[in-house]
Amino acid sequence: MLLLCLALLIPFGAVLPQQPTLGLFEKHSDIAVVLKSGSVEYDSTHGTYRVTGSGTNMWFGSDEFQFVRKQMSGDVSLAADIKWIGTGGNPHRKACLLIRQSLDPDAPYADAVLHGNGLTSLQYREDRGGPTREIQSNISAPGRLRIEKVGDYVSMSIANEGESFLPSGGSFRLKLTDPFFVGLGVCAHDSNAVETAVFSKVEITSGKQTNSAEQTVESTMETIDIASMDRRVVYHTRGLIEAPNWSRDGKYLLFNRDGKIYRLDIGSREPVLMNTDFAARCNNDHGISPDGKELAISDQSKDGKSRIYIVPIEGGVPRLVTPFAPSYWHGWSPDGKTVAYCAERNGEFDVYTIPVGGGNEMRLTSAPGLDDGPDYSPDGEYIYFNSERTGLMQIWRMKPDSSTQEQVTSDDYNNWFAHPSPDGKWIVFLSYEKDVKGHPANKGVMLRIMPVGGGQIQILARLFGGQGTINVPSWSPDSRSLAFVSYRLVNPQSRRNDNAR
Repeated sequence: MLLLCLALLIPFGAVLPQQPTLGLFEKHSDIAVVLKSGSVEYDSTHGTYRVTGSGTNMWFGSDEFQFVRKQMSGDVSLAADIKWIGTGGNPHRKACLLIRQSLDPDAPYADAVLHGNGLTSLQYREDRGGPTREIQSNISAPGRLRIEKVGDYVSMSIANEGESFLPSGGSFRLKLTDPFFVGLGVCAHDSNAVETAVFSKVEITSGKQTNSAEQTVESTMETIDIASMDRRVVYHTRGLIEAPNWSRDGKYLLFNRDGKIYRLDIGSREPVLMNTDFAARCNNDHGISPDGKELAISDQSKDGKSRIYIVPIEGGVPRLVTPFAPSYWHGWSPDGKTVAYCAERNGEFDVYTIPVGGGNEMRLTSAPGLDDGPDYSPDGEYIYFNSERTGLMQIWRMKPDSSTQEQVTSDDYNNWFAHPSPDGKWIVFLSYEKDVKGHPANKGVMLRIMPVGGGQIQILARLFGGQGTINVPSWSPDSRSLAFVSYRLVNPQSRRNDNAR
């Protein structure tokens, strides 16, 4: 009866007021229980979203924030300009572009986030209730962010006002089940406060963005903190770079590109070409001597076969160490008098050593199949290497005289390139899935770490990489961080406006 009376009061043909809409999105709400409720105001005229949120944090194993979203599946991309309203507030307040498995506070997710202090990072939680990790961009306070999910990999791009997107570098593997949520989020990082950010020029795309037949590679040099497992972008570029070596004083990194060796000072974005004279076909097997005065390189300029040379660290004419080829450098002895390497002789790839000052090479392994990637422990007691003698590629170690060869890992992965930390506490290595043969590029891989004395193996990072990621020793001298390279395949046409830096 009441409804009938109300209907009689509305003139025939009158336009009923529209319910508030959320534009590209469907719903909004606070995630978790917060002290102060959030809100969303959508301005359809200008296409802006004014998102207000409270919440203690979006970190660790649980999140509190305001979330405006829609459900989607498959490959997606979300981009927006982001501006904070007001100054002050917690410097760690977060305005985010989110891809999230569910609305549970502890759900797996990824976000491209602009903090109140300008820090811009790609954050993610891989497992329900698990820790939150991040990849910090080396660009602060960009005006526009984009987060992309292609297959199981998530990446972030950034842009300043009026400029094209730049890939921020760094990506990770995050397996989400369709459907998932995509949207905008704000967290005050203070349970007693509310903070507001405006998202404008919001764009959502879905479906395949790349054509695998036309894809080219982007490379990102990163560092990862061993304690927190957080990652930081050091350098990003179009094209292929490989195998970072951390200098003995911790001030710069070396890497190879297009057959040349480059030096990159920490914090710099401009690599400097190193003088290696005639050696213009260097591969990704190179490393700095224990005293920091020399660099071992593996170069194939002479006849297309790799040989090991020694170059002064400031550059100069290479000095031949291994007359026989192919030979691929992998490790220095702690006293700097010997190098360890993988070499093919008579159809077999094995581990060898040779005096740096000249002399005969010594074969250390003879088991059928590939033995590769030798690297000395910092006390010189062992040489770690990888071998497929028991089936899958696994990590082994032996005495420098080749005695006491013993298996270190035994699992369902193919494990490559073991590198002991300078403090002798850890071994880091690269793991492929069990069906992957060799150490190819452009694969889903893991960086894993284990105590030298044995124990639980932990995953440092899941990434797109492989060949070139950590072929050579890349620990920081204080053993707190590791340098590596991750990769991303992009379509030149669909990314033609994304300029590398």
